Amino acid sequence: MWELDEEKLEAITIGAGILGTGGGGNPYYGKLSVRRLLREGRRVTIVSPEDVPDDALVVSVGGMGAPTIGIERIHRGDEPLAALRALEAHLGRRATHLVPGEIGGANALRPMAVAALADLPVVDGDGMGRAFPELQMDTFAIYGVPATPAALADIFHNLVVFPWLQDAVTLERYARAVTVQMGGAAGFAFPAMSGADLRRTVIPYTVTLALRLGEAVLRARREHHDPIAAALAVTGGCVLFRGKVIDVERRLAAGFARGVVRLEGLAEDRGSELRIDFQNENLIARRDGEVLAVVPDLICLVDQETAEPVTTEVVRYGLRVVVLGIPAPTLLRTPEALAVVGPQAFGYRDVVYRPLPGLYGGDRIAAERRADALRKPR
Repeated sequence: MWELDEEKLEAITIGAGILGTGGGGNPYYGKLSVRRLLREGRRVTIVSPEDVPDDALVVSVGGMGAPTIGIERIHRGDEPLAALRALEAHLGRRATHLVPGEIGGANALRPMAVAALADLPVVDGDGMGRAFPELQMDTFAIYGVPATPAALADIFHNLVVFPWLQDAVTLERYARAVTVQMGGAAGFAFPAMSGADLRRTVIPYTVTLALRLGEAVLRARREHHDPIAAALAVTGGCVLFRGKVIDVERRLAAGFARGVVRLEGLAEDRGSELRIDFQNENLIARRDGEVLAVVPDLICLVDQETAEPVTTEVVRYGLRVVVLGIPAPTLLRTPEALAVVGPQAFGYRDVVYRPLPGLYGGDRIAAERRADALRKPR
């Protein structure tokens, strides 16, 4: 167990911004919300998945909607807490732990704000190891945790509770429609699960991964080293492309920010063009028409000098960026996961998923923890 402070918060904000693959909400606003609560004297503790009791009630909380809405309309910050209280009232039981639905962007930080307000611990893990645009695209749903009951809340604390729906895909359709009516953004609380189910389905140690990633980038900046290389050393990723943004097509459709980013190659990539399709998050990167990386692997844009994450709602003409490719977590590479988060799930019918080389950083941390546990005297 460890406690969040402002220094760690700054690092997690950078790490979660990179791991968000362009989405998950703007991490800057999430950071401001949590920082204010810390300065008010509230506490946030992070606990290992192994330390969550079997009979715990773990709830995933965060925000859903198009990332651009987070720029156009600032959240009040307690929408996920209102949704959590509505879900608890339906269940007749209080949550004991919170877990991020995704480690990307602001949705890595919103559970920490709820934890500070509700005095609950946050589990060191999440359901995606990145960010995805749709509710069924997390390991909780993929590996059998029921999606409902579920709750949504808007900025006025209007509440919607779904007592039962047949699956997470149905919840995605219903909740997305409600979110659009809520102005394009809502706080959520779902799914609710036992500690045993959490450990079976969670992608572990991704909060620690975001922390280590951010710390590596900040340290490289201070010491005048290459922050891109520092980020890759933590994530196990590689450079896909270096270029300048020459065009951005962005539109709001059915509650998602959809579009295309085009980059003109720089340095060793001069003379080539990269096209990235996104749906809230970056989905597929093609260099001169050839696929370089595709979901569920992570495609991340960062500033070429500072490795500051560049999200889909702020990417614009003229930015000089490096495109990173990071291997997906092991739990996203199984056949059952690829049916939900692979290229075909996003309409890329003829694209074959070929995993990027390397091991996801969170998986490496989990392996370290297992090795440490084996070395400890019984």
